[in-house]
Amino acid sequence: MNNKIKFEVSPFPKDSAKTEYEALNNLLNSLRKERLPDDPPLPVEETISNLQTIPPFVDLQIWVVRLPGQNDIIAMGDSVIMQTPENQHLQQFEISVEAGYRRQGIGTHMLGLVAAEANKKNRRLLMTNTSDRIPGGDAFMKSIGAQAGMQAHTNQLALQDLNPDLVTDWLERSKKNSLEFELGLWMGPYPEAQLEDIARLSDIANQQPIGDLDIEDMHTSPEQLREMENNLFSRGGQRWTFFIRERSGGKFAGFTETIWNPNRPEVVRQELTGVFPEFRNKGFGRWLKAAMLEKILSERPQVKFIRTGNADSNVAMLKINNELGFKPYSADTIWQVELHQVESYLSSANSPATHKDN
Repeated sequence: MNNKIKFEVSPFPKDSAKTEYEALNNLLNSLRKERLPDDPPLPVEETISNLQTIPPFVDLQIWVVRLPGQNDIIAMGDSVIMQTPENQHLQQFEISVEAGYRRQGIGTHMLGLVAAEANKKNRRLLMTNTSDRIPGGDAFMKSIGAQAGMQAHTNQLALQDLNPDLVTDWLERSKKNSLEFELGLWMGPYPEAQLEDIARLSDIANQQPIGDLDIEDMHTSPEQLREMENNLFSRGGQRWTFFIRERSGGKFAGFTETIWNPNRPEVVRQELTGVFPEFRNKGFGRWLKAAMLEKILSERPQVKFIRTGNADSNVAMLKINNELGFKPYSADTIWQVELHQVESYLSSANSPATHKDN
């Protein structure tokens, strides 16, 4: 097509002026309204804090798109490369275009920047996710030859629908484990004296289903935990972590975490809940979930919803969440595509005889 709009692309460094951040934040909130229509917009200060405290082991590149001569940002793309021993074949990315400017070639142009970065950093596999709330995302990924590696949902619990007797029952049933195991709580930063053990506790994340995704187990260092905490807390996030460990020996069995931000007072984000394989079938998942819910109900009266992400294949966790009353809020697909396939698509899209409208 010859009537596509003209646009300009530029990098977005983290030391950009506040006016630049305001333009970026306006785009993020426009996109956020599509994905999370029930949530308030992000304040620009949170966006600034987030990007300026990205952990050092995360190589983040951002590009933004404007119409010629205008300051408003109408699209963005990013490349995320984890500088860790694991997954050195992998690059994560995201391309987001404001609704009124889609199918104008912006997405394809941004994909070219993402591919160039992957080539530069010697990454062969590109990975991203799409939401059913953003039309066209799945079609675009299919058009570039990507494969759906995992299906997932964001599930939501409306606390007004929660049966409090169920929480009480789960806590009562958990008393049978209290002689051998203890339930503990960290509020805010992890204790320094236990940081090494907590880093190993985070390995539970590797027990989650990954579908057909070509990814390796990750192992987080104590230093990385602190760097991620700095990012979380600088954005105003408040974290509660319940854990279970053996009374004799102090070995951790499992944990659950939630994040709450006063900028979104009605919503709690339920992060990972996990139990090491050797401690399963003891009711620990329900014990952890019930303890967290009891604390939220008693100390966060402004919270109305709890949201969590679950792989559709995570049968054990979905069973617990379904019992509590979680319901699907949005559907997500994680896609993966080899770099050479992306380059082939881009070559075809840039051919004078071929036109792509993504």
